Amino acid sequence: MELRQVTTPVLPLERFVPLTGEAAVRETLASARRIEQAAAGRRVWNVNSTAVGGGVAETLRSMLGYARGAGLDARWAVLDGPPEYFRLTKRLHNALHGEPGDGLPLGDRERPLYEAVCRENAAQLLARLQPRDLVLLHDPQTAGLAPHLLGARVPVVWRCHVGHDTANVRSREAWRFLAPYLDEVRVAIFSRRAFVPPQLAHARTLVMQPSIDPFSAKNAPLAAEQRRSILCHAGLLLCSIRGGEPRYQRTDGTTALLEHAADVLSLGPPPMPEAPLVVQVSRWDTLKDPVGVMRGFAGLCRQRRDRGAQLVLAGPNVHAVADDPDGAAVYEETVASWRQLPHEVRRRIHLAMLPVHDVDENAALVNALQREATVVVQKSLQEGFGLTATEAMWKGRPLVASRVGGLQEQVEHGVTGLLLDDPRDEAAFAEALAGLLASPETARRIGEAAQASVRRRFLCLRQLQQYGELFEQLDADGSD
Repeated sequence: MELRQVTTPVLPLERFVPLTGEAAVRETLASARRIEQAAAGRRVWNVNSTAVGGGVAETLRSMLGYARGAGLDARWAVLDGPPEYFRLTKRLHNALHGEPGDGLPLGDRERPLYEAVCRENAAQLLARLQPRDLVLLHDPQTAGLAPHLLGARVPVVWRCHVGHDTANVRSREAWRFLAPYLDEVRVAIFSRRAFVPPQLAHARTLVMQPSIDPFSAKNAPLAAEQRRSILCHAGLLLCSIRGGEPRYQRTDGTTALLEHAADVLSLGPPPMPEAPLVVQVSRWDTLKDPVGVMRGFAGLCRQRRDRGAQLVLAGPNVHAVADDPDGAAVYEETVASWRQLPHEVRRRIHLAMLPVHDVDENAALVNALQREATVVVQKSLQEGFGLTATEAMWKGRPLVASRVGGLQEQVEHGVTGLLLDDPRDEAAFAEALAGLLASPETARRIGEAAQASVRRRFLCLRQLQQYGELFEQLDADGSD
C-alpha cells in the first residue's frame, strides 16, 4: 500500500471577477491572507480514496487549485488499499445511503481489514506531516485514519458527502460501524442537515453544499462546432463531414487535442447532430439507476412521444476507478437489461464508457455531452449532492432529477428543473421527458433559470469562502 500525493495546478481567483464581482474575490483573498498569517505555515491536507472518477475528486482538484492560487499551502493525498477494502467501503457507502449494496454485514468481523488499511495509510500520512498541519478527511473510506491522526495531536475535520434523509436499518448499521473512529473529531461537515447522525452530536457539525468550477474543462464554454468535433472524434455523435480539430481547454487554461474515443455499446450508428439527445452522466452505480433510466426512456418510445430523441448513458471506464469495485457489475447489468429491450428501442440507446486516461480530457467529453443534450437526467435513487445536476444547470440545460437528498435543494421544481417525487416511477419519468421534448420554450426557460441559480449559489468561490471561515475559527479556537 502506498499513500499517493496528487499534484494540483495553481489557479487564479481573479478569473471569478466577471461572474461574482470584485468584492467577493477580494473577500476570499483577504480571508486567505488572514489564515496564512495566523497559521504560521500550516498546511491543509485533504485525503480521499481516488484521484479520478466521482464528484469528490473533481471538487478537490479545483478547490485546492484556487486555495493555492490564494497563497495557501493546500495538499491532496489518496489512500491505498487492496480490492477487498474497497468492496467493504463501497458497502459502507451504499449503507449510508440506506441501501443494501452487496447485502453483506458491517460489524466487528469487518473491522480488522478496515482498521489495518487505515492504520497503514495514517502512518504514511503522519510521516509527511509537519507541526500545525491540518487534515481534512473525506467520506467513510478515510474515517478510520482519524484516531491515529488525533493521537498524534493533528487537528482533523471529517467531511461526509453522502447520506440518507431518513434513518433505516442499513444507515444505522453504517453509522454504528463508523462512529468509534469519529468520537474525538471536533468538526464534521455534511452536504445536508438531514444527513447528520445522532452519533456525531458531540461534534460541531456544519452544512456545506458542494460546488462546481465554472472554468474547469468540464464547465468551460464550448461552441457548438467545438463540442460536436469532440463528440464526433469520441464516437458519440455521427458527423458526415469532419469539422475542426477536437480541441478543448484544460483547467489550467492551456488547450489540448482529444486523443481517446469512448467505448460505446450501440445498435447502429451514433446519434445524428439534429436528433434530440437525452443524457445521463454518472458512475455505473445502482444508486444512479441506469436500468430505470433506460426503461423509462423505452416507455417514452413505446408511447411515440419521444420526438426522435436518443438516449446516451455515460460513465467512466469501469476498469479505471479504483474505489468503485461494483462499477463493472453494474455496467454488465445495464448491458444485460439493454439487450432485453426491443430492437427498435435499442437502436436509440447508447451505453458509453468514457476514457479516463486524462482527467481534463474526460471532463471535456462530459462537458460536450451535457451541452449537446436537449435534456439532462439525474434519476438517482439516493444522492448526497448531484454535482452532475449542477453542471448541467450551469450549462443552461433543462434537468429531470429525483426528489432525493441534495437534489431537492439544488432544484426548484418547475422553475430550475423537474423533480420526480418517486425516482422509481418510470411512467412519471417518461412524462417529464415528454413534456420537455415537446416544449422547447419551457426547456429554454427552465435552463436559463437553472444557470442563474448556479451562478448565485453553487460556484466554488462560495465554498472556498466557507472553508476559509472554518479554518479561521479553528485557529481562533486553538485547534492545533
